[in-house]
Amino acid sequence: MGANMARRLKDCGYAVTAVFDVHTAGADALAAEIGAKSPRTLAEVTAAADVIFTVVTDDAAQLRVFAKTGDSLLVGARDRTFVNCATLTPATHVEVARRAQAAGAAALEGCMASSIPQARNGSLYLMCGGDRATFERLKPLLEKLSSELRYIGAVGQAAQVKALVNMVMNVNTCALAEGLGLGAALGLDLDLLRAVFAQTGANSQVLKTDGEDMQNRAHDCYFSGAHAAKDSTIAWTLGVQAGLHLPLATATKQQFDRMVALDLGHLDKSGVAELTFKGRHA
Repeated sequence: MGANMARRLKDCGYAVTAVFDVHTAGADALAAEIGAKSPRTLAEVTAAADVIFTVVTDDAAQLRVFAKTGDSLLVGARDRTFVNCATLTPATHVEVARRAQAAGAAALEGCMASSIPQARNGSLYLMCGGDRATFERLKPLLEKLSSELRYIGAVGQAAQVKALVNMVMNVNTCALAEGLGLGAALGLDLDLLRAVFAQTGANSQVLKTDGEDMQNRAHDCYFSGAHAAKDSTIAWTLGVQAGLHLPLATATKQQFDRMVALDLGHLDKSGVAELTFKGRHA
C-alpha cells in the first residue's frame, strides 16, 4: 500500500524524498524507481520530508516507529506532519498523536478502506481524524490519493469508523464463504448461485471482490487473512469495551483466528472459504 501511494504521489508531481521499510531490499528498489532516498534509520526519513506517511502492520509496529527513545520518526520532528494510515486500535492513534504533539509535530489519521490497486490509481477511500486545520492544510495532497475523502472527527474517531467498516466487511466475507461452501456441498452450480446472489438480498461488495476467488481457490493476497483477524479483534474489543454482545463479530473473529492458526493467514481474506468448503482445510 505504501509503495503504491508513493508511486501515485510521484506521478502527481510531489517530491517523494524518502521511503523506508524494514525489508530494505524492497525499499531500495522503490527508491531507485521513483528517485528517492532509502534511509536506514527512521530519523533520516523525518529529516528528509515535511509530510511523512506511515503504513504499518499493527499497533506494536506503529508504536515502534514513534518510539519515545532511540531511532524514531519523532527525532527532529518539529513542524513535521505525520499521516498514519494503518488500521490500528483508536487508542494507539490517540497515543501517537500525543507523542507527535509533544515533539512539536502534528499527526493525522488517514484510515484507508480500499486495496492495493486503489492506492496506485489514487482512488482510496480515506477517512481522516485529528485536528481539522491540519486536515484542511493537507487536503490538496490527500485528494490526490483519494476518490472519496472524509473528515470524521477528533483523533481516534476515524479508527473507530474503520474498525466498523472492516467488522461488517469481514462478517460479510465469512457469511459468503459459508453460503458458497454450503452451495458446493449441495451440488449447486456456483456460477449460477453467485449470479442469483448478485440479483437478490445476498448481494454485497464482498461478493464482487471475493466470490469468484472463493469458488476457484484464487487467494492472491490483497487483504490478508491475518489482517482480517487483527481487524476483527479490534472491532470485537471495541464491542466488549462498549458492553455490547456482538455474536456475529465474535464468530467472525474466531473464524479468521482459526485461519491464522491453520497457517493460512498469508492468503487473502477470501481464503476463509478454505474453512467452509468440504475437502479443503476444514
